[in-house]
Amino acid sequence: MSPEPRPTVPSYILVAQDFLGLGNPPPASAAAPSTPPTTSPNMSGTTSKALDAAKSTSQQAKNSLRTMTEETSATTSTLLHHPYARAALPFINGGLAGMTATTVIQPIDMIKVRLQLAGEGAKTGARPSALSVTRDILAQGKVGDLYTGLSAGLLRQAVYTTARLGFFDTFMDKFKARAEAKGSQIGFAERAGAGLTAGGLAAMVGNPADLALIRMQSDGLKPMAQRSNYNSVIDALTRIAKTEGVTALWAGAYPTVVRAMALNLGQLAFFSEAKTQLKAKTQIGPRAQTLMASAIAGFFASFFSLPFDFVKTRLQKQQMAPDGSLPYRGMADCFRKVAKDEGLLRFYRGFGTYYVRIAPHAMVTLIVADWLGFITK
Repeated sequence: MSPEPRPTVPSYILVAQDFLGLGNPPPASAAAPSTPPTTSPNMSGTTSKALDAAKSTSQQAKNSLRTMTEETSATTSTLLHHPYARAALPFINGGLAGMTATTVIQPIDMIKVRLQLAGEGAKTGARPSALSVTRDILAQGKVGDLYTGLSAGLLRQAVYTTARLGFFDTFMDKFKARAEAKGSQIGFAERAGAGLTAGGLAAMVGNPADLALIRMQSDGLKPMAQRSNYNSVIDALTRIAKTEGVTALWAGAYPTVVRAMALNLGQLAFFSEAKTQLKAKTQIGPRAQTLMASAIAGFFASFFSLPFDFVKTRLQKQQMAPDGSLPYRGMADCFRKVAKDEGLLRFYRGFGTYYVRIAPHAMVTLIVADWLGFITK
């Protein structure tokens, strides 16, 4: 009886043997005992060695990857906990949060400004609404016109919100450290003080960008021949400084500062207080706490700041007449003239639109800032 031919060794075994240096297998044509290959101790041992080597290589790769990940995480953690990085993070997070919110809310802000400037100096007449203003804007151009002044809005947030949230977090950290040293807790008075101070300082720094935003958004209300047609926020700032002087970039700075202080009192102080109370007295989760606290903060921010926002818009929009005069001499004069010519309720006209602009902006800003603060903790 002729011997049975030996089964061909699978190719993956041959490759593994060659790679691992385990020796060359005998030729497939060579005679072999009639023992079934599944019971061959040589083949079984070779296969086992190949599999063990493959498992060892795979484990080494996993260990290397884990080590690289841990080293990267450690480096990032070290960088984020550097004293300079910790000091800068509240400002960076605040700026990113504000710019994100402005991109979302810009069309509503455009409508709000047009509402405040409509019917200037008239006590009677048609009262525009947010819907009618939107229709007028769309009738004159394209949907993209609602984003007029976006570059100025982003620059304003990069300066103003970066500063106000950064200052607020910095002040709050100082208050917390002082309270912990005394064995007490931060009260609403400290939160209010931090919000007022942060808002005032940030408003002074951000006033030029705020003025450029108002000029760009109100430009479409002028006759075609009188429009400035600014190309960008840089173009607006440059031309205003050149034609009206550098100090003109701080026109309306006083009401801007007061408005920012009022807004931050409502937004930051009430947000921090509401979040603390919700955490202590309710069982809702952290995300729901942030959402509810930001909605509460948005309402109070709108209520406290709208009259000052109205006056700020009027003062920043005004330009010198040919005889060198201005419609308003300052914040007090603007309050007096508007109250006399247009009525006291004029300061709160468009509150709904203003709230729809302020509340979502506050919510997006505070939620994004909260999230950025969490991931960079």
